Amino acid sequence: MYAVVRARLDALVCGMRGWCRSRRRDAGMVTSEYALGIVAAAAFAVVLYKVVTSGQITAELQAIVKRALDEGA
Repeated sequence: MYAVVRARLDALVCGMRGWCRSRRRDAGMVTSEYALGIVAAAAFAVVLYKVVTSGQITAELQAIVKRALDEGA
């Protein structure tokens, strides 16, 4: 059913705009999209680093590791 709806929508757009989705293929991301993706990934990495290295999180992680080592012995 999805394919049928998609085909009808494509036909409608083709009639209104004079071009079809099947004629216009994107080969991939352009340089600006790569740049935005890299900036977003770097920003997420910085936020994650700040969260993990905060005092309370560090103490919790150390406690988890200590419990795991104590149980193994």
